[in-house]
Amino acid sequence: MQSPNFETYIFGNGTISACYLNTTLGVPCGQGSVPVIGVDARSVGDVQATVQFASKHNLRLVIKNTGHDYLGRSTARGALLLWTHHLKNITYQETFTPDGAPQGITYKVITLGAGVQWHEAYDAVEAEGRFILGGLSPGGSVGAAGGWVQGGGHSAFAARYALGVDNVLQFAVVTALGEYLTVNSYKNADLFWALRGGGGGTYAVIISTTYVTHDRFPLSVVGFQLHPSLSDAGWGGYSSVSAKDMSFFYIAPNISLANANATLDPFVKLAQNITGKAGAYSMHYDSFYPWYKATFGTDGQVGSNVELASRLLSRDMAENHADEVADMILTVGGVGINFVAGGAVSKVDPETSGLHPAWRKAVAHVYSVESWAEGTSVSDIQQARQRLRAALDILDGLGPGSATYYNEASLYEKDFKKSFFGPHYNRLKSIKAKYDPDTLFIVASGSAECNKRFPGSTVLDTNRKKAVRLGRPSLKGSSTLAQQNDARWWGISLVR
Repeated sequence: MQSPNFETYIFGNGTISACYLNTTLGVPCGQGSVPVIGVDARSVGDVQATVQFASKHNLRLVIKNTGHDYLGRSTARGALLLWTHHLKNITYQETFTPDGAPQGITYKVITLGAGVQWHEAYDAVEAEGRFILGGLSPGGSVGAAGGWVQGGGHSAFAARYALGVDNVLQFAVVTALGEYLTVNSYKNADLFWALRGGGGGTYAVIISTTYVTHDRFPLSVVGFQLHPSLSDAGWGGYSSVSAKDMSFFYIAPNISLANANATLDPFVKLAQNITGKAGAYSMHYDSFYPWYKATFGTDGQVGSNVELASRLLSRDMAENHADEVADMILTVGGVGINFVAGGAVSKVDPETSGLHPAWRKAVAHVYSVESWAEGTSVSDIQQARQRLRAALDILDGLGPGSATYYNEASLYEKDFKKSFFGPHYNRLKSIKAKYDPDTLFIVASGSAECNKRFPGSTVLDTNRKKAVRLGRPSLKGSSTLAQQNDARWWGISLVR
């Protein structure tokens, strides 16, 4: 997992089961929340067999691609893991027509297997002289075809090309019943709607995702630092703001360097007049790819214990309540601001996908972070989480609707239906019931309380490596979405 805190398991008595990277050789490790057994899927048949096996034996099943998940949804204690990381097929097509679409509708697309990562996708698209909207991270290690797009898929280029969910034309999936389906606007349209923003690991297993590609473009990049010693942060439309310092990194497609500098100049002069410390820079690139390779081409640090609290910042709050927003940022003590909305994002009908409609009125995603070193005591971890809860309470004031980005959100949402799904919740729940009536696909993280939330399921004993059936009656068919303070089952679910 990118965040190994989700590999650990905190028992009710405060002890931790974990296996840290810095553990001395020869010292016994705990299994934590890492599944004890899994399937390294290499084909559609592998996925179908795994799904059918889990269903037959009533096993808790979790789906993992790259493990980049700030909610820990791709792992669960005692689960059977379905690992899709090696589904690496990449196919570019100059004239693609979605299955079932009328003749004459064509797109230039790339189809990515579930295990393709963004660095692989960018390499493939560049070879065809095209551009694809995607995520940005050191080394491009985030999965390009699975949870990223199912959670919405934000990008530094969203203001020009909208979100990941708006760039998908078709999925190939395996359902909870083991069926292999083509999913788009013309076939299984309800599932297509849900997969685009309704959350990963919930409705079906993604086998491949087909994205529209775009013409290449020149771009200008401008950066700004109010504090001269602040390290580079927020590349690709991301920024950092605190009471002591501030930096941002903007990307402007199809804008000349002169226009980029003219846009930035008034702000830089204002900051210099106030502090005397402001510095800015700007660069121009012929296309996205050389900038991406220069900025994100090398691997960054991985494996940090991180949890987030976040909210979408609406255009109304940014334009009409700027002082309130500034006060909230300072009260939290510093936030990251992702400029990944507005522009083209706001022009998309909010009812065209299962994504929270608040995205269409947002201009940015604001988040607070807590982290800790491996081996940190339970009491210190709980203190960090309490600070995160306090930050979330403050960020709640960023506007009515109180929505968040599902992929970079908090475990401690008080009303996750509203925060993650908004008015789309009931429709998403009905689609979940249609394609996964027995709730085979679940998303989970947490503690010993987890088992209490899914009566009738079977888990694998992490010590004896055998199946153990939870001794509670089946509630198959009851429609509820479970949660617990220390055990989160986020997603659209039907408790068995």
